Amino acid sequence: MSKKVTLHIPVPQVCISLFLLLLFCVALRIDIPVSWLISDALIRLVMNGVLVLALVPMLKTGIGLNFGLPVGILAGLVGLCVAVNFRMTGLAGLFYAMVISIPIAALFGMIYAFILNRVKGREEITATFVGFSFVPLMNFFWAVAPFSNPSMLWPIGGQGMRPAIGLKRYFAKSLNSLGSFSLAGVTIPLGMILFFLALCFAVHLFFKTRLGQAMMATGENERFALISGIKIRNMRTIAIVMSTVIAALGICVYAQSYGFIELYDAPMMMAFPAVSAILVGGSLKEKTTLTHVILGTFLFQTIYSVSGPVANDLLIPEVAEIFRLMITNGVILAALLYEGGRHKKI
Repeated sequence: MSKKVTLHIPVPQVCISLFLLLLFCVALRIDIPVSWLISDALIRLVMNGVLVLALVPMLKTGIGLNFGLPVGILAGLVGLCVAVNFRMTGLAGLFYAMVISIPIAALFGMIYAFILNRVKGREEITATFVGFSFVPLMNFFWAVAPFSNPSMLWPIGGQGMRPAIGLKRYFAKSLNSLGSFSLAGVTIPLGMILFFLALCFAVHLFFKTRLGQAMMATGENERFALISGIKIRNMRTIAIVMSTVIAALGICVYAQSYGFIELYDAPMMMAFPAVSAILVGGSLKEKTTLTHVILGTFLFQTIYSVSGPVANDLLIPEVAEIFRLMITNGVILAALLYEGGRHKKI
């Protein structure tokens, strides 16, 4: 008898891609420059992609979605503030911020891992509240932080960090402009793309190592991993620290592209767009791949950026924003419902 082969078609991703193509066609029809939309989509891919990549280690180890992403983001913000305080500029300033962020993120990650290891089985809801708790704790730090650069501090009193710190004089868009070139009117941020792909490749290589394989085994079958002599707690801790460190690097890339450091309550909800993107990409928890990261980030961020100008041109601005939110969140809900139904059948 011939073996029956089942071909799985990623229906949500196909539908979202078709809808995105429709948006581009409408944009072309109403004279919105498509080259500008594609340029913006490429920047957004890397700008948000590193934060989405930070979800992979915890997913592959079976911990779940990292709703505590603000923990790593806050570590990255500290590194950025240190670089600005010392008036570092250009790519050197950006990479200085990243280097400073890594040990801080590792420390935060250890604390985060200790908490999640104590509530095994309820990681995702706990991670959400850990993120929400870290933000107000750091708000106190921003209010009393011993930084001295006047551009970072409130002009009256000279103490306490401003909610938004401009990076134009320091390293704003330093990675965006590295190797950037135009092709048929589309600006391709080559430096950003190569940096993102290098990080993706590094994560891919890590999970090919013996340690990475042990972490994946923990995610796929924890009981088998335990019998094989793998220390489950250690694997979970490494995954959480790794996720936190990548998130810190991600906010450095995001901030330099955005042109501002946003403090206080700004990181509070930043986990949700990243989680939405990886779900849109078709993430299957421990079977999550880098394809899910890249595809999901591109689809989610591009729909969000393209639907805005299209809706503004066709509708009044107030209705346009509601329309954009309905589209983006509706797309996520459709992807979740489809994947949830498919898993139920399995």
